[in-house]
Amino acid sequence: MNPQLQLEYWMTQYQNLIYSICYRLTGDYFDAEDLTQDTFLSAYRCLEDFDGQNEKAWLCRIATNKCIDYLKRAGRRSVPTEDLFFSSLPDSRSSPEKEAMETEVRKKLYDSCNQLSPLYREAALDYYYYELDINEIAKKTGKNKKTLQTQIYRAKGMLKKRMRKEDLRYE
Repeated sequence: MNPQLQLEYWMTQYQNLIYSICYRLTGDYFDAEDLTQDTFLSAYRCLEDFDGQNEKAWLCRIATNKCIDYLKRAGRRSVPTEDLFFSSLPDSRSSPEKEAMETEVRKKLYDSCNQLSPLYREAALDYYYYELDINEIAKKTGKNKKTLQTQIYRAKGMLKKRMRKEDLRYE
């Protein structure tokens, strides 16, 4: 298969799984997003070395290693090993705690997006909160895709700063 098509296939099939691994390991929405992209880029670069077997496990291993490396670089003291990480995961059924935490995180994200200037607010809400892709946002707003990508990129930086400042206030 063409390497670019292979990458697109993996991203379509495994993006949510890889993101959830990265988010659970880092606990940070934006870092998890960056590490997810980094995982797929690494897989793409190593495609020639991949034997084609167990692609899901291979991608999960890359994601886990990326997160562990990130946590080490960040100077964090407690880096969960992959064995402990996977054995400590609750089953996929929803729990009241999980739902409450997701609701709280989504509310914090919504509030942070609404504090952005109007130029970035709509794009950030559509992309991060409502989880629309660039094509859907372009169709909805009539804006150029490149313009939206720039607005989302800049909004991401602003949100990252804003959310980290808020986290520091609560520590």
